Amino acid sequence: MSAARLYNITKTLLNYGLDELIPSQKIPWYGKVSRACLFWLKNKHPEKPAGLRLRLALQQLGPVWIKFGQMLSTRRDLLPLDIALELALLQDQVQPFDGALAQQLIENALEIDDISEYFSDFEQTPLASASIAQVHTATLV
Repeated sequence: MSAARLYNITKTLLNYGLDELIPSQKIPWYGKVSRACLFWLKNKHPEKPAGLRLRLALQQLGPVWIKFGQMLSTRRDLLPLDIALELALLQDQVQPFDGALAQQLIENALEIDDISEYFSDFEQTPLASASIAQVHTATLV
């Protein structure tokens, strides 16, 4: 894992105040030192419940983290009920990504300059979205 990715993950978790969910006596010394070194990263969502902050952070981090949240949501013996219920929303209510990005991904995958080479119509608004994919309507040429 690159240092940039590790920093992005840490920044996201701290911006959602997820470090507050761990009792301070359970954080090892190196975790406390790391947190002190990143003193400028504060919880930007203190008014939101912990479960919502966790779900939003996982969504921001991407598909692998969403899958982790989906798996955690099924383990109600490991989490408080309110957090498990919030994570259960990751099963079928994942925020879609931008339609223009989807179009660009398709163009890159097909190695074409313009999506109109293959599709006469491509709907930017997805019909559905999930943790690792989303569905758009399109008409083949």
